[in-house]
Amino acid sequence: MKKLGIIGYGWLGNHIAERLSDQYEIFATTTTPSKAEEINAKGHHAILVSFPNELDPEMKPWEVAAELDAIIISVPFSGIRGAQIPMDDKRQNLLNFLGDYKGQLFLMSSTGVYPQTEKEFAEDDQPAKTVESESFILQQFPQTNILRLAGLMGGERLLKNYNISDLHLLVNHIHYADICSAVEKMLDNQSRSKVYNIVAPVHPNKEEVINAQKNLPYTGERTAVGRTISPEKMIAELNFEFQYPDPRYFHL
Repeated sequence: MKKLGIIGYGWLGNHIAERLSDQYEIFATTTTPSKAEEINAKGHHAILVSFPNELDPEMKPWEVAAELDAIIISVPFSGIRGAQIPMDDKRQNLLNFLGDYKGQLFLMSSTGVYPQTEKEFAEDDQPAKTVESESFILQQFPQTNILRLAGLMGGERLLKNYNISDLHLLVNHIHYADICSAVEKMLDNQSRSKVYNIVAPVHPNKEEVINAQKNLPYTGERTAVGRTISPEKMIAELNFEFQYPDPRYFHL
């Protein structure tokens, strides 16, 4: 069986592991002993690792890295909405942990790298080499796939469950199942050095989403004007079909 590493086994890492555990032996990092026990109880292999904001002189390369077919990095290395805050030491800790890894590599980034401007954004509008929270890893690992994830939704994460403002704004959301599908396709394709927006192609406003999830009618005006992120590059290159293309129906 192939081997997959997940650095940062949180909400998304857990979903990815569940999706791929019949194809891959899972090796994961976490920051707490209780979470490590939980991961091991699922038949995976957990180790305790954190990436502090200060340089860790004791950080050594991941011992199993050379055995792994792919590694998914699901630890945040940017500020809110991609804000450029000092994280050089934290990022260097990650690079040191990866050592001289040569396999397939994924960095979970965010659509927050795009400006807060009312237009549709594609990947070329913000090349990874110009984004501090993405370019740092490409210098040492040019094979890295950068996945710019929209707002993570699905399961218990539904817009109706949160206290939401600016209800007129259009959403850029993604269901975890479609993230898992994209990763699975890219693993199968042996994708390298790709940059993809991972976002549902339909962009209703927040009020539409909340009303649909509460089974209420929506009587407001519908607009196509706003900040939207395009998944067209991923759709074309991966021949990708969304299981959940419309955030209004993520609860179904």
